[in-house]
Amino acid sequence: MAPTTPGLHHVTAIAGDPRANAEFYVGALGLRFVKRTVNHDDTGTYHFYFGDEQGTPGTNITFFPWTDRGHSGQFGAGQTRDTAYLIRSDSVDYWADRLASQGVAVDRSERFGETVLGFDDPDGIGLELVGSEAAREADAKPWADSPVPADHQLRGFHSVTLAVDAFEPTAEVLTDVLGYELEGEDDGRRRYRTPDGGPGSAVDLVETDADRGHMGVGTVHHVAFEAADVHEQERWRGVFRDHRLDVTEVIDRKYFQSIYSREPGGVLFEIATTGPGFTVDEDVDELGSTLTLPEWLEDERERIEAQLPEFEGPTAETGGN
Repeated sequence: MAPTTPGLHHVTAIAGDPRANAEFYVGALGLRFVKRTVNHDDTGTYHFYFGDEQGTPGTNITFFPWTDRGHSGQFGAGQTRDTAYLIRSDSVDYWADRLASQGVAVDRSERFGETVLGFDDPDGIGLELVGSEAAREADAKPWADSPVPADHQLRGFHSVTLAVDAFEPTAEVLTDVLGYELEGEDDGRRRYRTPDGGPGSAVDLVETDADRGHMGVGTVHHVAFEAADVHEQERWRGVFRDHRLDVTEVIDRKYFQSIYSREPGGVLFEIATTGPGFTVDEDVDELGSTLTLPEWLEDERERIEAQLPEFEGPTAETGGN
């Protein structure tokens, strides 16, 4: 039996300054700073997670802040252009005003019958807020200490937009491998969605004439899709191999298990399990308050902490811990 077509789990990008990154996603967007850990593959780099109150899968955007030692990325084909969050339809004007008050330039448009607010974060990563009735169906849990009122808080992912040099190779992976279906086209954009629909179930493709992009500050590293558990994840490994796509072994990321495969258009896809989640090493009310490390890195804590840049977390004025 084929595994269930996966919705979005998280998006991971590369930031510059960790302070500016945290202040924007907590202070401006009202997300909770749910986890501070390190990049398991580069322990001199933080790994930040921002999401709803509990860091529910489908709400988390995560970052590797490279600070000033990191080179700038170059956006191009084979990269995620925009990450879109759901907001309620009656929250669009609130967010337009809020972002303007933060000095954020916003482009307002209509797409597939929904209002879209497009803007960039401090590092130039493309973000969108989409006013949609689907926001009322989302599983996102409002964060009581957010600077954004509960009714207007981001309600998890709406979609991601992938920029490719040609639709077909990536579209074939979405449809033939992951089980997405073409929902429609709008102004040169193709939208693919899981058969059951719902929040965080859409992937948009746009074509670009740009050269293949280069990873660095201001670019998205990968897009992660959701698997219910490790058994479903192993079935996904088999599906990728059956379609002659390279796929990694299962990698323990402490808060979920992961596999990775780069689709032919150049975008790195991850499939991550829903558990065990962020409360495996912190209580809900303590999320993001300390540097957490997986068990296999605890013996290196002193060395790791010494090489990380100074960072105390988002300030109280932005709703931090």
